[in-house]
Amino acid sequence: MKNKIINVFKNWKVIMLLIFILFSLVSMFTIDPGNWSTEGVAIRTVDVNSSASLAGIEGPTPHDSPLERERIISINSEDIESLDDYYTLVSELKENRTIRLETNKNMYSLITQTNEEGEIDLGIKVEEAPNSNIRKGLDLAGGTRVLLEPSEDVDDEVLEMIKENLEERLNVYGLSDMIITTASDLSGKDYILVEIAGATENEVTDLLAKQGKFEAKIGNETVFYSGEKDITYVCRSADCSGIDPRSGCTELSDGTSYCNFFFGITLSPEAAERQAELTDALDVVMDENGNSYLSGDLTLYLDDVEVDSLKIGAELKGRATTNIQISGSGSGISQQDAIYNTLDEMKTLQTIISTGSLPVSLNIVKMDTISPSLGEEFLNNLFLIGVIAILAVISVVIVRYRNLKIVLPMALAIISEVVLILGFAALVAWNLDLASLAGIIIVIGTAVDHLIIITDETLRGEKVYNIKQRIKNAMFIVIGAYLTTTAGMIPLWFAGAGLLKGFAFTTIVGISFGVFIARPAYAAVIEILLREE
Repeated sequence: MKNKIINVFKNWKVIMLLIFILFSLVSMFTIDPGNWSTEGVAIRTVDVNSSASLAGIEGPTPHDSPLERERIISINSEDIESLDDYYTLVSELKENRTIRLETNKNMYSLITQTNEEGEIDLGIKVEEAPNSNIRKGLDLAGGTRVLLEPSEDVDDEVLEMIKENLEERLNVYGLSDMIITTASDLSGKDYILVEIAGATENEVTDLLAKQGKFEAKIGNETVFYSGEKDITYVCRSADCSGIDPRSGCTELSDGTSYCNFFFGITLSPEAAERQAELTDALDVVMDENGNSYLSGDLTLYLDDVEVDSLKIGAELKGRATTNIQISGSGSGISQQDAIYNTLDEMKTLQTIISTGSLPVSLNIVKMDTISPSLGEEFLNNLFLIGVIAILAVISVVIVRYRNLKIVLPMALAIISEVVLILGFAALVAWNLDLASLAGIIIVIGTAVDHLIIITDETLRGEKVYNIKQRIKNAMFIVIGAYLTTTAGMIPLWFAGAGLLKGFAFTTIVGISFGVFIARPAYAAVIEILLREE
């Protein structure tokens, strides 16, 4: 028996399986021991213009693996070991106080701010520190999924432009934990699928649905459009953006309040020349307070709707000025609400001005929001079901064969296929959602079928074939079943505008690893162990 075990580990198919398992484990957990710690809480996103952002803290990019995310390990030297610790410490902070926030990468000084509810908000969204590079999809991590359809037919190039513009918008807005993919259904309609972990409907609806065609006009002539061609810089720092200190906030007679915001932009030389030409044709007029202005206003339009009208100082007549100040307003049922809504309006306008307009407008076909607690419950239930299914399968196999030389390699082969799937998902940054986990269960089911076929063919008592020929017959059946299953998964890749792509992808990847790596290794093992039986 000892010689047989040695021969098992000398077999090239077994060696190849072990190498793939090793690579999968490295992909899931990395080889850097510094990333194995789950100390603190991981930073998921950092809000633009928040105290954290102004302190230099950056949110993770979509390309960062979970274990590479920056972790908060202490606030004011108080250790953080869980989400409860973090939120408890933040709730005890006072407004407008400087705090020391330590991460696994750096030390930061922040000035505390409050949100519209009057609660301390550092502008950081956090999550439990991950213990692997396996990414949880929207169904498991919580967040918002939006299915968008262009309002008119577009080609692949325009569809890719829309995708890139949305990525830039959401990145500028501070939403970095996201996936944006193009998709089509079986009828040929094109869609864009956006998944943003930890985001709410209100945070993303306007940014995704609006075409964002921003333009500034004097009379009927356009001075500049949004985007880098006309606008080279949009200020987001506190020294040149925020609540307008000259007008501040005003309480109305009905109890509501409104506030004015401002931020500076820098025009390209070409846009500044257009402004000079248009202002040169205007007259200088005086208002009732004796201030000099030009006879025309600079009117701002967003998606062809006027959002503001700015007076132009007389000193700008005929001058190619590149520095312009944009203003606007927001309102709320209280002054705190008005400030929050005004800054949110400002941030959205800054984002649209920075990124430019979409080639076409988009319609929201479907929007789903899932809470993180519900996603965690889904994951726990699926894990329990998976364990029960594997134990049930192993129990049936034990009753059927009553031979550890068969049962143990079969169980290890099934587990190895799951490890290969998870390792590949971590390597290619594939998010595992409910559909993907259903695909893993399908892979386990096909693995059991194929391993039983291989085992039964090996144990057949026909004298006409030797054991190698019987295994070849079994693998022929397995390959045929594999091709049939793969062919059945291809339509699901496109069905439902890509919503079933996770199921199809995981199933195809899983059975491919099984048929070409794990199951041949299992056949080699039982061939060696049962050769003399």
